[in-house]
Parts: sequence; C-alpha cells; structure tokens
Amino acid sequence: MNTHDPSYKLLFSHREMVRDLLLGFVDEPWVADLDLDTLEQVSGSYVSDDLCDREDDIIWRVRFSDRWLYLYLLLEFQSSVDPYMAVRLLTYLGLLYQDLIKQRVATEAAAGKLPPVLPMVLYNGKPRWTAATEVLDLIEPAPGRLRDDAPRLKYLLLDEGAIDEEAPWALRNLVAALFRLEKSRSPESLHAAPSLR
Repeated sequence: MNTHDPSYKLLFSHREMVRDLLLGFVDEPWVADLDLDTLEQVSGSYVSDDLCDREDDIIWRVRFSDRWLYLYLLLEFQSSVDPYMAVRLLTYLGLLYQDLIKQRVATEAAAGKLPPVLPMVLYNGKPRWTAATEVLDLIEPAPGRLRDDAPRLKYLLLDEGAIDEEAPWALRNLVAALFRLEKSRSPESLHAAPSLR
C-alpha cells in the first residue's frame, strides 16, 4: 500500500471534503439537487458470496433534495495507473449492490430499484492516467449480441496533474486546496494560490 491511499482515505472520511469534491469537481446539473446535509459515510467492506473479503476505499451516500433516492459515491484513490481499474470498480459496484439487496435497501426504494452510483477515481501520480475509464473499452470487439450484452461501467476520473489550473484551482474549497498543495513545486507557488477565506 502506498502513503497516498491511507492519507486520502482519512481526508475523504470528512463530510466537508466530499461536499467540496462534488461542488467543485463534478460538473453535472444534478449536483445542485443533492441535499449535501445528508452526506453519510457507509461501510465499504463486503464478503462476497464465495466468502472472499473485498474492501472499497470509501463509500458515501447522499439524498436527492426532493426524494429519498440515495446516490452512492464510490471513491477510489490511486497513485499509480491500474490498467484494469474499470473492472475493479465493476466488481466493487456489484458487491455494493449485492450488499444493498441483503440490507433490503432496494425494496425500500421506489419500485424496488437500486440507487445510482457515481464511481470516482482520484489519481495523483506523476505520469498522466492512461487506463480506460469504460469497461467496454477493455473487451475485445465482438459482433452483435456479444458486444451489446457486454458489461458496461464508466467512472469519473480526476487526474490531479491534468486538471486545468485556471478553473478548479481558482476554487475556494478544501479539495482544490489539497490538489494545489500536492501540485505545488515551491512555497512561493503555494502562497500564490487563492486563499480559502
């Protein structure tokens, strides 16, 4: 395990960090409909049906403001490129859903549907991220139903080194401050960044 993973787990086990991550780095209209006061961390450890232990990095849930439908945020922290990250997240997602079914969360939701999940990878390695962000891109091209029925999952990648410093870097939020700190080459460059105040 590298030092990046445990330190990021600790930081992103605080509601304020996850709130600022959503507000500053998830460019989707539905973010405005989230009730961020309901952010709640949930267990990311499972035992699969074949009795193998699996552990996600961090999972949060948050309620949409006008209905009791939870959006689960699956956060994975990386300091090296994993070419099969999409498959890993697909496995985690399946285990999360399996666990929610066992807890009867699905039957409590409207029409027994499972809640949506936003898989996110936060990456702070030196080389740019090169791995596929879609499971389908890792599967050999196939004709007809073989391709149509292939599993699909796409995750949101936040590659700190590739983020445009003119936009999110100007944000006054905790996650932007963390990214600035990690990317700063000198004390002067860090002092030049916008304050959180």
